Amino acid sequence: MIATISGTIQKIEESSLVIRLGGVGVRVNVPRNVLEDVGGIGRPISLHTHLIVRETELTLYGFATQEDLQLFEILLSISGVGPKMALAVLGTLSPELLKNAVMREDTAVLQRVPGIGKKTAERVMFQLRDKLDLTATSTGVPLVSDVDADVIDILTALGFSIVEAQAALQNIPRDVGDIDGRVQLALQHLDKT
Repeated sequence: MIATISGTIQKIEESSLVIRLGGVGVRVNVPRNVLEDVGGIGRPISLHTHLIVRETELTLYGFATQEDLQLFEILLSISGVGPKMALAVLGTLSPELLKNAVMREDTAVLQRVPGIGKKTAERVMFQLRDKLDLTATSTGVPLVSDVDADVIDILTALGFSIVEAQAALQNIPRDVGDIDGRVQLALQHLDKT
């Protein structure tokens, strides 16, 4: 029904944004990575959206990319996954990291998401295998190596978010292959931001 929303950020809340459209403020629930990237009140924003209609409420969810929106809708189609859990997954893991984890059947990656334990991670992982298009991941999208997964674990243990750790890894040259070197470069990048 509402495919996109574009406007000005009027208010930043814990898990949502209020976006001004003309004279109306629309609350849009967003993943944590969108909240971290908005910049501030008064800034323009454009999001891909998903509207959930219930008997007592209309709830709008917004995403920075079409891929994030599609992944949200796939997660909602899984038994036992509601909008809050799907937002938590997208706010914690990038689509590439999630697809890589599904390909490797690494449930520990899903367990990093707040509110997801071992059994839920196994169930979600099992159902995602059939629903995700993993051919794009195997051909064009760079996968997270075991070394990079270890670097992400170290950085998150130091208090950085998974999104911050992934962003830092993207700025490290591929020729640095050892864990210590990659952690050191990632920390240097995070200190600059």
